[in-house]
Amino acid sequence: MDKPISALHLSASGMRAQSERLRHTAENVANADTPGYRRKLVTFEEAVRFGRPTGEVEASKVRLDQKELPRLYDPSHPLADKEGYYLGSNVDLVIEIADSREAGRSYEANLKMFEQTRQMGASLLELLRR
Repeated sequence: MDKPISALHLSASGMRAQSERLRHTAENVANADTPGYRRKLVTFEEAVRFGRPTGEVEASKVRLDQKELPRLYDPSHPLADKEGYYLGSNVDLVIEIADSREAGRSYEANLKMFEQTRQMGASLLELLRR
C-alpha cells in the first residue's frame, strides 16, 4: 500500500464487501418467518486480477446455511403434512442482528480509513501548493 490511491481502493473494496454482507443479512431477517427459507451466508476472499492478488477484498458466492430446518407444528398451515408439521426457516434473529452490527461497524471503519486517506491527500496537495 505504497500509494494513497491503493489505500482508497482497499477501503472501497471493504465497504463494497460489507455492504453485500448487510444486504444478505437484511434478506435473512426479512425471510425469518418464510417456510423452508435457508439462511444466506457470505464469506470474503482476496480479489485477484490478471492472476495477481490485489489486496482488495470481495464477497464470494452466496452459500445457503445447511443447518437443519426446524419442523413446526401447525395443522392449519397450508404447507403442513399429514401429521401437521411443516419446515420453518433456519434464520436465528440474534445471529443476524450480531452479524449486521459487525458488518456495519466494519463498513464504518473502512469509511473512516477512506476519509482519512482522502484528507491526507488533500493536505499533501495543499503543502505542495505553498
